Amino acid sequence: MGKNTLFDKVWDLHTVRSLGGQDQILVGTHLIHEVTSPQAFPMIEERDLSVRFPKRTFATVDHIVPTDVRSRPLQDPIAETMLQHLERNTSKHGITLFNLGDKDQGIVHIIGPELGITQPGMVIACGDSHTSTHGAFGAIALGIGTTQIACVLATGCLLLERPKVRKIQIDGTLGEGVTAKDIILAIINRLGVKGGIGFAYEFAGSAIEALDMEARMTICNMAIEGGAQCGYINPDMTTVSYLWGKRYSPKGGPAFLKAKHWWLSLASGPDAEYDDIFELPAAEIEPMMTYGITPGQSIGVSQIIPENASQDALDYMKLEAGKPLLGTKVDVAFIGSCTNGRISDLIEAAELIQQYGLKVASGVTALVVPGSEDVRRMAEQAGLNLIFIEAGWQWREAGCSMCLAMNPDKLKGDQLCASSSNRNFKGRQGSSTGRTVLMSPVSVVACAAAGKIADVREII
Repeated sequence: MGKNTLFDKVWDLHTVRSLGGQDQILVGTHLIHEVTSPQAFPMIEERDLSVRFPKRTFATVDHIVPTDVRSRPLQDPIAETMLQHLERNTSKHGITLFNLGDKDQGIVHIIGPELGITQPGMVIACGDSHTSTHGAFGAIALGIGTTQIACVLATGCLLLERPKVRKIQIDGTLGEGVTAKDIILAIINRLGVKGGIGFAYEFAGSAIEALDMEARMTICNMAIEGGAQCGYINPDMTTVSYLWGKRYSPKGGPAFLKAKHWWLSLASGPDAEYDDIFELPAAEIEPMMTYGITPGQSIGVSQIIPENASQDALDYMKLEAGKPLLGTKVDVAFIGSCTNGRISDLIEAAELIQQYGLKVASGVTALVVPGSEDVRRMAEQAGLNLIFIEAGWQWREAGCSMCLAMNPDKLKGDQLCASSSNRNFKGRQGSSTGRTVLMSPVSVVACAAAGKIADVREII
């Protein structure tokens, strides 16, 4: 097993006891939302249990909320029922809820960091696959199921088997038009969607260290898509600077300084030992796009679809092996999700639109969905919304939107969507025949303007 890595340090600090080959791990922060928690609360109440640490539990609404008409009751009765359950459960147990209409509502993996709830050295759990996002701060962040949610609510602990640790080293300088989204898609392309099973991924190297916090979150967000139990990045001064002044960060100079020293001490040491090391030069990465039905079925935008590509995937996507993805007609463009719905994503996309005078091509429906109300406010204060609207994009309220088919934003028929989200599974975006091509926000902008799959480098 790994030794003296951040993962080992944080895991050991949170281990209550070992039981039959598994460890009982204390969860310091528990995040919940409206989809996976409704069944968990009755599970603990049936046993006359209460929430063990309500002040360490935070709730938001994101998956099922509409991004256009938000009047209550919601038009979808199932969504309204789920929302009401969350409201009752959080009120009954004294849990902070960032509800519709709240200035802090948003996607759970975006509001946690922006409020300073997410901090280095924590064990964080949430009933959502992409909880690994929070690992960008040097935390162990775990996606869990409903039964485990009930366990955390009642006990504050999880029973887990300790994973191995793989270091993923990305050194060098990224090429023009290449972003954090391209880095993680390239990693999953090389290691596969099952390559991380049984591992925690530590993302390291000069290319990772050069990224800002929001780009780091994008990489850790999709560690789960590579099969890893979690992904993390060692905390550094970029991490510390991001957390300064956040609502839930340590208050006052001395308290924050003490926290800073502890956070930085958690980083994997020079004598750290890993179970595996994978290296990928940054210069080898180009803008990446998926051609299939898993995040691992991807190519660099200039490449052709592999001859050995899954025929099932090609049939579903209506593509051919040995042909380029470039030039494939695009029907829908989507910028948003917990992967790429942060303010930096919107700034990069809007700057590209403004600098080159890009307009949404005829026949393309384009949506921009901020990941939180705070992101929306910052974007509107900077006039980004006007740049998008004037270019033909729809500007929406905060939510998960077209990342998944749990709200009104869905594909129709076999529409093909250029998406900045994290999954391209069959039916993921709401139509049983809808097709998703994953890419970075700037690549989505390029595709929306061209009306087809395009290489953003040809614009810049």
